[in-house]
Amino acid sequence: MSEDGPSPLPEKRSWLERLSHAFSGEPQSREDLIEILRDARSNRLIEGETLGMLEGALDVSTMTVADVMIPRAQMVSLPADAPLLEVMRRVVESGHSRFPVHGEDRDEVLGILLAKDLLRGIVEDSAVQDVRELLRPAVLVPDSKRLNVLLREFRASRNHMAIVIDEHGGVAGLVTIEDVLEEIVGEIDDEHDDAHDASTGIAAEADGRFVVEALTPIDEFNARFGADFPDDEFDTIGGLVVAGIGHLPEPGEEFESGRFHFTVLDADQRRVHSLRVNVHVASG
Repeated sequence: MSEDGPSPLPEKRSWLERLSHAFSGEPQSREDLIEILRDARSNRLIEGETLGMLEGALDVSTMTVADVMIPRAQMVSLPADAPLLEVMRRVVESGHSRFPVHGEDRDEVLGILLAKDLLRGIVEDSAVQDVRELLRPAVLVPDSKRLNVLLREFRASRNHMAIVIDEHGGVAGLVTIEDVLEEIVGEIDDEHDDAHDASTGIAAEADGRFVVEALTPIDEFNARFGADFPDDEFDTIGGLVVAGIGHLPEPGEEFESGRFHFTVLDADQRRVHSLRVNVHVASG
């Protein structure tokens, strides 16, 4: 075989040498590794979807539970003292399969109710009379826990839900294994999820109103509209609106505070996604 003439091997070997170097155990930055993976995508050694999952897996190792949890204001939880028929109605309406159950104080989480346990308990000959008989232990995790650690614990324990506790010991929200996996593979929709716009931020409409993503931080909302909503209890404008309405709202429900009129545009059984905001102009 002639050694003259061009050969594609040097370029390919160069890339493989770089990849080998990245995993050789020598100190490497995360940015260097991502650059190599993107080179692999450019060279068509991996698909774009695979690259996205690899980058998502790397992101999970740097994220905490607080980054992905469902905030307390958007949790669907059940009071332990509610009649079983009321519990059944809320379970059916929500479409979820797991629910935190609390005592008189919402920070007093007594356990987790699985919808299948509720159904089994009701149809058995000796039907249960108290939802407490069906509860499974609640897993409590701090909001500072790393997502990769939580995912490993979910897999080991076969739990799918954990209650998130803040630094004061109160309930900050909940997190599911689905929330963690979505950071790796992207949004996971099921038959209960409504399609929603994945765009983020604040968009002006032609009539002077605005469409605001529910996850917009309150300080960002305040800066855009000259508002002074407090951010000590809620981090996002969606959390503030849900708390003002008093329950997880459906599309079309409204809330007014000061010169701001909020209408829920998009919501599913888990959270609010977007709001329409009408800003009243102060007179005088």
